Amino acid sequence: MALIDKVPGDLNLFIGGMFTLRRRDALQQANITHVLSVLRLPLDQDLFAPFKHMVVEVDDVEDENLLEHLPATNRFIQEGLDGGGGVLVHCAMGKSRSATCVVAYLMHKYNINVSEALDQVRQARSIVEPNEGFMKQLEMYGQMNTPDNIEETPAYQRWVYQREVELSRACGQAPEAEKIRFEDEHVTDQTPSFELRCRKCRRPLATSQFLIPHTPTTMFNNRTNKPPSDCAHYFLDPLSWMRPELEQGKLDGRLECPKCNTNVGKYAWQGMQCSCSEWVVPGISLAKSRIDESKKSAVTEIRRPPGMNNL
Repeated sequence: MALIDKVPGDLNLFIGGMFTLRRRDALQQANITHVLSVLRLPLDQDLFAPFKHMVVEVDDVEDENLLEHLPATNRFIQEGLDGGGGVLVHCAMGKSRSATCVVAYLMHKYNINVSEALDQVRQARSIVEPNEGFMKQLEMYGQMNTPDNIEETPAYQRWVYQREVELSRACGQAPEAEKIRFEDEHVTDQTPSFELRCRKCRRPLATSQFLIPHTPTTMFNNRTNKPPSDCAHYFLDPLSWMRPELEQGKLDGRLECPKCNTNVGKYAWQGMQCSCSEWVVPGISLAKSRIDESKKSAVTEIRRPPGMNNL
C-alpha cells in the first residue's frame, strides 16, 4: 500500500495517516497545497508549514460528533481543489476519521450514497473503516441530502436532542429544561392523518406525525407461554402542552390534559416498557384507554407559531 493514497477519479484528493506527512517528496510530487487534519493530538506545526492547514479536533469514538464539521471540511477540500492543488485528508491511521470526511465530500459532490462513496475511497486505501457511530452519521448526512447548513436541519436538531437525552439518562438525570425539544414548535412538512383527543373533554393532544413507532416483540412470555398483549400506549415526542411538567426536572411523572386535568399518560426519561414488551427510550406516552383517535379533515390547517397552543 502506498504511503499517499489518491482517491480514484479526476480529483487531486488524497487520504492517509500521520506518517504520510513525512513523505515530503511524495507530497510535493502530488502538488499538495491543503492539508485537513482530523484528530485530537499535539501536532508538529513544522509538518504543515508549506500548506494551508485545517484541524478538526475529534476523537475516533462512536459518540463523537463529526457530523457537525462536515460542511466546513467539504468547503476546505473544495477550496483546495478549486485552487488547482492537491488536498490531503489525514487522521492518525488514515482509517476512520479521515475516511469519514472524504466519504462525506464525495457524497456531497457527486450526490451518491454512503456505500458508493465508501467503495470509492477503499479503492485508494483498503483499510478505511469509519467507526459505527461515524457510519450512522454519514447515513444521516445522506438522508438529509448533504446540506450546506447542518445546524438548521430538523433531522440534525432532533439527533442532537436525542444525544442530550441519552447523556442525561446515562447520568440518571432528566435533560435540562432548555435542551428539551418540543417537536410541535418546529416546522414539519408532514400532513397528519389522525389526531388524538382527550376522551373526557375532547381537547386535541397530538397528531400522527408526532407519534414514535415501535415494533412489538414477537417473543412469547417465558412464564405464561403467551404472546405479548397489544400496545396500550401511544408513544410520542415531547409536545408544548407538556412543557410545565417536563421542565420540572423529574425523571418520571404523569401527564394531565391541559384543559380538564385528567390523567392521560405518563413519562419516564430513562425509558418505559410498553404492554407489548417493547422498550421505548425516552418513554412519553398517552394511554389508549384515556384517548380517542379521530381522522383529520381533508381541509388544510394553518400551523400556528410556537407558544400559541400548538399540539
